[in-house]
Amino acid sequence: MTRILKSKYKVDRRLRCNLWGRPKSPFNRRDYPPGLNGQNKRKKPSDYGTQLMAKQKLKCHYGYITEKQFRNLFQKASKIRGNTSENLIELLERRLDAAVYRMKFVTTIFAARQFVSHGHVKVNGKKVNIASYSVREEDTIEIRDKSKQLAIIDIALANKERETPEYIQMDEKNKKFKFIRVPKFEEVPYPIVMEPNLVIEYYSR
Repeated sequence: MTRILKSKYKVDRRLRCNLWGRPKSPFNRRDYPPGLNGQNKRKKPSDYGTQLMAKQKLKCHYGYITEKQFRNLFQKASKIRGNTSENLIELLERRLDAAVYRMKFVTTIFAARQFVSHGHVKVNGKKVNIASYSVREEDTIEIRDKSKQLAIIDIALANKERETPEYIQMDEKNKKFKFIRVPKFEEVPYPIVMEPNLVIEYYSR
């Protein structure tokens, strides 16, 4: 299975971008791939290489998603009526860990998965500890009462690195948020340019 267990932000250099828009990203200091010959890897990528890079960027942005899970999301998106790339983004943004990350309860997508799996989150009043749980429009997501005093939450909410997107309604005082609607691709606050159309081409080969 695909896992990013150590040195998570080295993926920034491997993908040649600041994938999560963090000021401490190693890509900000060394904008070339890791390895002895990293600075010399400047070949023009093939069409397959470009599609693969687009897929890796989108998949890695959402943290601990395996290749099998990501492919299953693509297959599900392709069966929904409408634009497949838009459908894929919607399915990714509806993941509970992604919603918690967008709501700024935590500072990273990796912490969001851990936060959910440790049982700190309730959806519509019920505890949910499954990171891949799919939230729906008008769902209310909040911190459990026993967890509201955790310092990491206040630190994350005070962090100015990211803004809460418009498709999320905030009640910061009560640490409660509402997932108003499923966002369109252009509404998702990616810190880099994502190309879901190339991801669809990659899986449609």
